[in-house]
Amino acid sequence: MTKVDFYILPDTTLEARLDFACRLTETIARKGYRLYLFAEDERMARELDDRLWDFRPDAYVPHALEGSDEAQGVAITIGWQGPPASLDPPPQAMLNLSPEIPEWFSRFERVAEIINQHQEVLSTKRECWKTYKQRGYPVTPHHLNGQR
Repeated sequence: MTKVDFYILPDTTLEARLDFACRLTETIARKGYRLYLFAEDERMARELDDRLWDFRPDAYVPHALEGSDEAQGVAITIGWQGPPASLDPPPQAMLNLSPEIPEWFSRFERVAEIINQHQEVLSTKRECWKTYKQRGYPVTPHHLNGQR
């Protein structure tokens, strides 16, 4: 059964949420997981792509946009249109940055959700939490303070 982790940030900005997504992506990659970052839309996917190149001067997280020529050769892919294409091997984890839970989320061993204190994000992710719990998925909260 898919394990779901909610990372709860004290910050209110989209930038803080995306910065944490980059740090979490680096941590997940270091642990050897193949990861699919599911963005809300193409704009967010491209912003994540850019941020992953320079979120930290001493970090290197090889990644590619879904559907690009490089996507088969990296462990981290970023998409926004649906489930990852037939990557071999397939990603084991998904970082869901979309407001909704994708109906195909259960194909992953792990799903991460990031909540910050922006009212819209709080509202949509609260509903996601309830949905996961109602369906019987194990949900673990991680309250993060003093991120920087």
